[in-house]
Amino acid sequence: MVRRVKKLLRKKENNQAQTDLQTHPSDDQVILANNIDENIEYFRSIYANCSDVVFRPFLIGGMIQAYLIYFDGLANVEEADEQILNPLMNANIEDSSKLMNLLENKIPVTNLKKLTTQSECINSISTGNPLLVCDGLNSSYSFCLAKWEKRAIGEPTAEVGIKGPREGFTETINVSTSQLRRIIKTPSLKMQELFIGQHTKTKVVISYIEGLANHTLIEEVHNRLERIKIDGILESGYIEELIEDNPYSPFPQVLTTERPDVVCSNLLEGRVAILVDGTPFVIIAPTTFFSLLQSHEDYYQRFPISSAVRWLRYLFLIISVLLPSLYVAILTFHHEMVPTALLLSVAASREAVPFPALVEALMMEVTFEALREAGIRLPKQVGAAVSIVGALVIGQAAVQAGLVSAPMVIVVAITGIASFMIPRYAMGIGFRILRFPIIFLAGALGLLGVMMGIIAIIVHLSTIRSFGVPYLSPLAPLKGSELKDTMVRAPWWKLKTRPHLTGDFNKYRQSPGLKPDPTKGGD
Repeated sequence: MVRRVKKLLRKKENNQAQTDLQTHPSDDQVILANNIDENIEYFRSIYANCSDVVFRPFLIGGMIQAYLIYFDGLANVEEADEQILNPLMNANIEDSSKLMNLLENKIPVTNLKKLTTQSECINSISTGNPLLVCDGLNSSYSFCLAKWEKRAIGEPTAEVGIKGPREGFTETINVSTSQLRRIIKTPSLKMQELFIGQHTKTKVVISYIEGLANHTLIEEVHNRLERIKIDGILESGYIEELIEDNPYSPFPQVLTTERPDVVCSNLLEGRVAILVDGTPFVIIAPTTFFSLLQSHEDYYQRFPISSAVRWLRYLFLIISVLLPSLYVAILTFHHEMVPTALLLSVAASREAVPFPALVEALMMEVTFEALREAGIRLPKQVGAAVSIVGALVIGQAAVQAGLVSAPMVIVVAITGIASFMIPRYAMGIGFRILRFPIIFLAGALGLLGVMMGIIAIIVHLSTIRSFGVPYLSPLAPLKGSELKDTMVRAPWWKLKTRPHLTGDFNKYRQSPGLKPDPTKGGD
């Protein structure tokens, strides 16, 4: 009985939440009235206690009463004066029957929209576009004259590289979409917009290349975004967490980037990009484990160099996850695996340490992670100094005080450096979290515990999907033709086909015979 009551209460709460998050359905259907006083009264009631909204009354041609409504700071007031108020106030108009023709044909504004419902008018004002309401018309006109302060295009801070473009996305979504259009000039590049958030009405753009992206994938992205019912979206991380297949996994199931070239390269492989207004980070779906370990520079360097760097990246990924655990397991349970001279040296350094290897490793790992986070959160001028100097000072002081041994400091330092080799921050922090349970397993069960942790991670990775695509693809399930761009980066003339996740659309992305022929070189 108690369970049934709790179930009914949860159902009632869910229904109430859905009701609270729904906008007033009448706003989407109510048509503007012919009487301007009635319309203005409605807008004034909506924007009551909003000191930054401006209601500018004037007469069109000295005869027809009108209002220009806009937000101070969001609309281009100078352009509104020159392009709207001045032509309309000086217009020669006899009656309201010619007003519509005047507005649609005589106003020198590039983008003008005719709106008929109250919700459309509110959305126009909220996005910074001035709204013109006239007496005698049951419609209004929105002028694309939004203007606000925005950040200039700069170099990406989270994805720095030696070679490649130096520009990154900004928080203004129109600028971000234009950056994609400047790179991919085909009309097959589609941009579909929708608005998410009851209060923020955040603009979200779904971008893909028609003919390359699978239609089923596009529909799935649409469906997942349309199911989001929330008060507001302030960053793409909100959407990322709400559309993931497995939200409880420590591994990201979508790729986020602030580089236009990375987005374009994924669009050309048949993926879908999700741009969110107010953030420079773009979501790309679907993604795989190996895609998250690839860097944009892998495709700008010569293929032998890129392949070598990838192997180095995988090696240090293993080191960043397993090195502290292996150290703890061997020192605690498997002394016979260490050469005698090395074992004596380590034992001598640990002679004054009062803690077991497990506690010692946890202390140093937690301290290192704290210093790393402190270096990120502090201002740039002192952040680097705190993280580097703090680690050196604390490590040396801890060794001299006998709290930790020198080999443990070396192990933690190498582990920290190895974790910086992972190019995606979201992927790196996932492995950083998993490092701690593996250390516990190593301290309790030795190498058996380490193996159990490795098996659990591999099994978990095998069960994850990103928008229906296996996370370990193309390794599991095995697709031999696609391994040319996973562990190694084959030369461009070998990468003839797109990944299988794109479906059967436009399989080949280059013509055959691109391999350079040394016999046909210069004279």
